Amino acid sequence: MIYEDPRHYDERASVAGACSTNLGIEFPALVDTIENTTEMAYTAWPDRLYLIDSSGRIAYRSEAGPFGFKTDQLSKALEQLAGQENNRLAK
Repeated sequence: MIYEDPRHYDERASVAGACSTNLGIEFPALVDTIENTTEMAYTAWPDRLYLIDSSGRIAYRSEAGPFGFKTDQLSKALEQLAGQENNRLAK
């Protein structure tokens, strides 16, 4: 299906939801503001995967996608971050 470029956040969220459903994406996805503030802050174009820690800092940044998406590297970063968070909470 082809969608027109959303003009409002609600339209953008609706298109994102439809894409997630149609593509079978099973992980949570966040939708940027209509002004693209997150994309501009993190220079996410071309596509990149980011892992943000509980302090709001970048814990992992992939290479440009889709060929730069290394799921094994992301898995390791997730495990490392989870370990750090568990250690922090245990103190």
